[in-house]
Amino acid sequence: MKSLFALAGLSAAALTLAACGQPAEKPAEAAAVPGTVTVADAWCRPTPNGAKAGGCYVTLTAGSDDRLLSVSTALAESAQIHEMKMENGVMSMGELKDGLPLPAGQKVELKPGSTHIMLMGLRDPLVDGGVASFTLTFEKAPAIGVHAAVKQPPVVDSQE
Repeated sequence: MKSLFALAGLSAAALTLAACGQPAEKPAEAAAVPGTVTVADAWCRPTPNGAKAGGCYVTLTAGSDDRLLSVSTALAESAQIHEMKMENGVMSMGELKDGLPLPAGQKVELKPGSTHIMLMGLRDPLVDGGVASFTLTFEKAPAIGVHAAVKQPPVVDSQE
């Protein structure tokens, strides 16, 4: 009888150890919750000496169709959602006065050379290693406070 219990105990231990060696199943990505917006990868570019404007970048994902309406901050006199685009071979930049559409479940990346947040009338320079705080206001989702790292832009390999 003792050998039967010992055999059962060894079998249980072997199964437990075998399960420990198996890779864990990758959890499913969390579904976006309707009425919410998630913020990722927020950063701002350091400003050169004396510059009164600076750019900030972020990735937004809305759980349901929404729109980024405005940006506010104590760091600058104003903040706007800007778009850069080529028109007749000339790069232009301007405010998206109607805001930025956020289609449900799609990542919308605000990045250098494209759509971005423009801080104008900076009260102090954006210093590498610092933090820039601003608030994003949406048409439907609650406003979100963002604390973005101030850092140099990532280096892009031009041979890709």
